[in-house]
Amino acid sequence: MKKRRRFSIAADNSGDPMTADNLLLQALVYLTAGVIAAPIAKRLGLSSVLGYLVAGVIVGPFALDLVGEAEDVMRFAEFGVVILLFLIGLEVRPALLWKMKTNIFGLGAGQMAGTTALVAAAGLALGLDWKAAVASGLILAMSSTAIVLASLEEKGLRQGPVGEASFGVLLFQDLAVIPLFALLPFLAMTGAAPAAAEAGGHHGGALLEALPAWGRPIAVIAAVAAVVIGGRYLTRPLFRFIAAARLREIFTASALLLVVAVAALMEVVGLSPALGAFLAGVVLAESEFRRELETDIEPFRGLLLGLFFITVGAGLDLALLLAQPLLLIGLVAGLIVIKWLAMYAAGMIFRRGRRTSATTATALAQGGEFAFVLLGFALGARVLDAELSRMLTAVVAVSMAATPLVFAAYEKLVLNRQEARPEPERLPFDEAAPEVIVAGFGRFGQIATRLMIANGFNVVLLDSSIEQIDAIRRFGWRVHYGDASRLDLLRTAGADRARLLIVAIDDRDKAREIVELAKESFPHLTVLARAWDRRHAYELLDAGADGVERETYESALNFGRKALSALGLSERRALRAAVLFREHDDRLFQKLRPVHTEDERYVMASRASRETFEKLLQTEMQRLDDEDDEVEAPRLAASERR
Repeated sequence: MKKRRRFSIAADNSGDPMTADNLLLQALVYLTAGVIAAPIAKRLGLSSVLGYLVAGVIVGPFALDLVGEAEDVMRFAEFGVVILLFLIGLEVRPALLWKMKTNIFGLGAGQMAGTTALVAAAGLALGLDWKAAVASGLILAMSSTAIVLASLEEKGLRQGPVGEASFGVLLFQDLAVIPLFALLPFLAMTGAAPAAAEAGGHHGGALLEALPAWGRPIAVIAAVAAVVIGGRYLTRPLFRFIAAARLREIFTASALLLVVAVAALMEVVGLSPALGAFLAGVVLAESEFRRELETDIEPFRGLLLGLFFITVGAGLDLALLLAQPLLLIGLVAGLIVIKWLAMYAAGMIFRRGRRTSATTATALAQGGEFAFVLLGFALGARVLDAELSRMLTAVVAVSMAATPLVFAAYEKLVLNRQEARPEPERLPFDEAAPEVIVAGFGRFGQIATRLMIANGFNVVLLDSSIEQIDAIRRFGWRVHYGDASRLDLLRTAGADRARLLIVAIDDRDKAREIVELAKESFPHLTVLARAWDRRHAYELLDAGADGVERETYESALNFGRKALSALGLSERRALRAAVLFREHDDRLFQKLRPVHTEDERYVMASRASRETFEKLLQTEMQRLDDEDDEVEAPRLAASERR
């Protein structure tokens, strides 16, 4: 088997010199491609991983051919995977594993087992031998951590049940990479021991070849023990010594040295460098330097992983893809369907509910970053042939590219569609004339309502959220279901006899619609409305509202006053600053109202007003200082006389 060339700026035995000029030129091309592609991908709402892959395709030998052979850089770029495994190891703390045990070892194991079984069955049906089918299933079970977490964050699902389930599955997949590094060569050894042994040698087990057969496992065990014992008992005093020097760059260099040393040790004994890095991370997971290590190494991980994905993209065989486009599309669609079914079944088995299971399955239905790593490893171990590896690499890349489209379709067809829930019981309205009608009984409306009820006013409550009504009625509130933008509901609620309407909903357009309807149909009614921000407040006033309140204004002002007190200002000074701010902002609010639809004039007036306020506040604070000095001077004089 042809061994992969290592970096060298001198000529090597393969005949092609890697000169310093060539090295600099390749570095220029790769960095330029990454710097341009990643921001463009983000701007288009895609993952940066996809940007790197596309950049690699463009600069690679099958397109513009600007970088020559991707293998020249792959060896260096793979160190990004080593760093990634080290950082994953740092996160594997016993407390985290125990807290998420069901999501990790239940959902995660179920998803991986189901996907592996289905993909392997499909592979056997398509004519693959059982070893290639099983290896393909294990590799394609991986999902993209970067894409999944970014998609969930964008949709606001990161912190809920879907986010927790997805994170647990992704963490299990990360943990599964380590045993897969051992399992894939084992698959190759079943019936092909010489090839597997040759493939495994490229990790560098030169020293082991000189040992007798019984000495090799001892050397491996000794290397692993050295990592565990050294990480537990030697690294902490070493990092304390380095931290005492207060040289940030030396700590960063030490963190990189640790990863490189462990990776080199594993390579010497013939094990995967990624396995050693992961093991070192696990050992240091409970260390007090864990956060510092993560912070220092993270930039190198991102840079080298980006380089790794560019080299993967450069290795995509466009001729193969263009020759078999229908096969590629069919394989991508089949992978998405298989992974969706496996994850959905796992979710239902562990009682995550249909909607949560379906959303989690959609988020995880693509191939992942580690699939590229494992495909290269499986190719080196001769579990997969080159043609199959190239096709699966393309399938993973296209499935990742399709994720935003798949999730957008799912969001439109499922997430944005309200679940069929029965309407809450429609309560009869009291015959007595209400004094106040509150439209929207959420966090904002509840506080205003409690104040009015505590002062003896008769209040009618309206809300259009079934979930909110079901929850709030459990606490004894008599909330009526309905859309307050309907004239018949307002009339039935008693708007023609009420004195005040409070619009407290959080839908900007609907709030303006309710204000307009109420003022047109019930001119006698005083309307107070909740505003999203200053611009929305102007819109509500233009619609006819008698008064508006920006929903976060007062709480933010009080928060700022407390911050001033925490910084050492007296309560008197902090309160005076808040009062001045409120008075100035009220004047500014009225001043800017005539120009709120003219962006340029609005911005210029706001900037001028801010500068005026800062000068006013400084003058007032100086006046308070002078007053304090005048009060304090007689006290000091009297104290001195005593």
